[in-house]
Amino acid sequence: MLRTKEKLARGETVRYMALGRVLHHNVINMIGFNGGFDGLWLDHEHVGFSMENLEIACTAARSQNLDCFVRIAPTDYALVTKCLEAGAGGIMAAMIYSAEQAEQIVRWAKFAPRGNRGLNVSGFDGRYTLTPVAKFVQEANQNGFVAIQIETLESVECVDAIAAIDGVDLLFVGPSDLSQALGVTGDFMHPKCQEAIDKVAAACRKHNKPWGAVTPNAEHCQMLHSKGCRMLSVSNDSRVVQAGLNAVKTNFAKFFADA
Repeated sequence: MLRTKEKLARGETVRYMALGRVLHHNVINMIGFNGGFDGLWLDHEHVGFSMENLEIACTAARSQNLDCFVRIAPTDYALVTKCLEAGAGGIMAAMIYSAEQAEQIVRWAKFAPRGNRGLNVSGFDGRYTLTPVAKFVQEANQNGFVAIQIETLESVECVDAIAAIDGVDLLFVGPSDLSQALGVTGDFMHPKCQEAIDKVAAACRKHNKPWGAVTPNAEHCQMLHSKGCRMLSVSNDSRVVQAGLNAVKTNFAKFFADA
């Protein structure tokens, strides 16, 4: 994740793809060969793939020079370190309700003195014991990526406190759950949603933190970017498959007319 963190620190825009339902190394290779993407985020919250699946996905991402991090539910200390030891560059915690909860996520992801992550150098991130312990701890704390999702009413209300936390690298807006929480489900351009996004943007400007978001279409994407969003999650595996199927039927419309 070091490349992504450096690009965000320079104010550059990074383009991400989400994978979960179709988490396969060949799909990752296709994304890499196609070009244009900086990284992937892998959706463990909704899919729950195995550690072996994750290790293979991370290996494929590295082979294509793609950064990757894993979205997880904020409920399992052990899962945080498992993702990091499997080779993911970081984690993103979904459904955060308080600054205290966000602080706990950071502590789970960081070694002492910042956190209380269990120390084990036998995973990929420790080069399977080859990295000296002190060097491993220093580099992991410095380079590991921690994102906090802002998608609940409570997280919007305390977004300034979340953005202020040392070790939170990025705030990430989940527009679907945010719209649901605001009572305007699916209306991502609704003034209530934009007002919440403005609060996220203001908190990130104040604390010099980047922010990202899922975006369903070009209009929404432009709105986010104009407000300072620099990690744009522009699609996911399911949407890409559906778009491909629709493109085939459009290209061969004559032969699908009666389908």
